[in-house]
Amino acid sequence: MLIGLLTAVAASICYGTGSVLQAVGSRRSAREAAASGVTQHGGPSLSSTAKAAMTWEFIVGTILDFIGFGLGALAARLLPLFLSQTVISANLVITAVLSVKLLGIRLNRAEWTSIAVVCSALVLLGSAAGPEGSGHTPIATHWWLLAISLLLMVGGTVVVRLLGARAAILAGLLSGLGFGALGVGVRVLNGIDPFDLGALLADPALYAILVAGIGGMYLHTIALQIGSVNGATAALVVGETVLPGMIGVLWLGDTSREGFAWMAFLGFVLAVAGAVAVAWFGAPEAHGTEPQPQEPGADELRPAEVVTVR
Repeated sequence: MLIGLLTAVAASICYGTGSVLQAVGSRRSAREAAASGVTQHGGPSLSSTAKAAMTWEFIVGTILDFIGFGLGALAARLLPLFLSQTVISANLVITAVLSVKLLGIRLNRAEWTSIAVVCSALVLLGSAAGPEGSGHTPIATHWWLLAISLLLMVGGTVVVRLLGARAAILAGLLSGLGFGALGVGVRVLNGIDPFDLGALLADPALYAILVAGIGGMYLHTIALQIGSVNGATAALVVGETVLPGMIGVLWLGDTSREGFAWMAFLGFVLAVAGAVAVAWFGAPEAHGTEPQPQEPGADELRPAEVVTVR
């Protein structure tokens, strides 16, 4: 249990730091596009996303995401999903704190209170969590997971493209559902020897993990380009915790310690609510002003000002 918790915390730190660095890179890319006079109304295109991905901040953030990806997958094998996914989703706290320095956002009392709620909720969850379930499910469940992952990632990408600049929260939510599906996929592969490549390659859950992971990262990048980093990450928190946590309890055998179900439920609800509150109170309009630039020409673009490149 302790190793799993430490692994989940490390994944959370990697994801939170990566999100802020990716947001910095995405916005710098958008500013450069605006300066060159290449603009396009609506959501970002594939080329604009690729351009953002070439900034050093985005590259470092992506490396941290991959490290977090591996650590998160390990945590999903060692802990109940309602615990591992919630601890990992607490990366929003890391995001909010780093935003003070890198994105020019100042945390107010409500935000610090929300952060304290998240930390307290994680203590409740850690105290109440019991052993994780086996994750053994019929092979049909693996096929369903792949089908749902494809529908969410491919269909979601099409919808986000159609909605354009209005799709920030939806993109964040879909990316969270992708990461949640990834966690579920890791758990249902528990019964397979990780060194048995033949069995792994024949299991549709492996491809569900790849589709959900890659699609989730792409949609999160889109959300960071067209919306606030905290708002996008808050939507991601809801997507990657609520549904996977329920699946873990209802179908994968995750349990709390005997007599502590109420504590696990309370911790889960408080963690999600606190994480969303961090983003809600951290939005620029909640402070009554837009974030101030850190240096000449380094101001952050509001969602409506973000441009895309064709």
